Amino acid sequence: MNHWKVMLGQGSKFAAQALQEGFIGVDDGVGLDLTPHLQGGEPEFRTAVRDRLQVANPGASKGTISQYATTLWRIAQNIQVDDLILSPSGDKGQLRLGRVLGGYHYAGGEPLPHRRKVEWGPTVIWRNDMSVPLRNSSGGITTIIDLTGYGPEILSLAGTGLPAGVSAAPTAADPGFQMEKELENFLVTNWASTELGAQYDLYRDQDGDVIGQQYQTATGPIDILAMKKDGTELLVVELKRGAATDRTVGQVQRYMGYVKQEVAEPVQKVRGLIIALEDDVKLQYALAVAPDISFYTYRVSFNLNHTGGLTL
Repeated sequence: MNHWKVMLGQGSKFAAQALQEGFIGVDDGVGLDLTPHLQGGEPEFRTAVRDRLQVANPGASKGTISQYATTLWRIAQNIQVDDLILSPSGDKGQLRLGRVLGGYHYAGGEPLPHRRKVEWGPTVIWRNDMSVPLRNSSGGITTIIDLTGYGPEILSLAGTGLPAGVSAAPTAADPGFQMEKELENFLVTNWASTELGAQYDLYRDQDGDVIGQQYQTATGPIDILAMKKDGTELLVVELKRGAATDRTVGQVQRYMGYVKQEVAEPVQKVRGLIIALEDDVKLQYALAVAPDISFYTYRVSFNLNHTGGLTL
């Protein structure tokens, strides 16, 4: 069972209808029933819908069109029956939790026509009650976000107000996942003051909204996607809470290949960056033949502040 954040229209403007009628959905601005295009894999799907999306959004960049296609694929195929959905309700700071009941269907002529049937639980979840990592990861304007790593916390916040058929017994949280999300959120929040922020901006859509955090691709989400300030280069950033290995290089290369084909304009270069606590010898050998990928380490520091009792 996976967990997702799904926006119910821009600014949650269709939240009341979706909660009352029991669905989640997205729009495409085209009116294209996706059903005939779901028989193959994601590459075939993207090819089939890309041109239609571009015609409907003539000013959009390749990267924005790629995100539209990814969102449509996620609502239709990635989200599974019995997955849990966390959606802003339209009231400030409030979210609702629901369980997916059925497969993709197209509601032509209706708001958010690309739909999945959902049973919503009765409890309101307050954003202020979330941990900082979950609050940051579930925020923003991205239509669909994978929150599976926060499953135990989401269930705990819902308490007894879970949708029917959902067990209240959470599984153990993954501390490694939490640490990586903390690192990602810290870097994004403080981007302008970092060495990277001096050369690159977080990737944005045509409306100027940041979409470069957890940028969705056909091979998984990129932790951070950035663009050089002069527009000549895109940067794929992969974060590791501990040691990076030679496998990390292959992961970044897959993301770079996707960005080169699906996001970058013909004149833009694509580079990669790995940020980890430490490396190993295998990583250094892999980097020796991957000149377009850089490696940085980060350092965590803390201070002890005496607030009472005997001074040591």
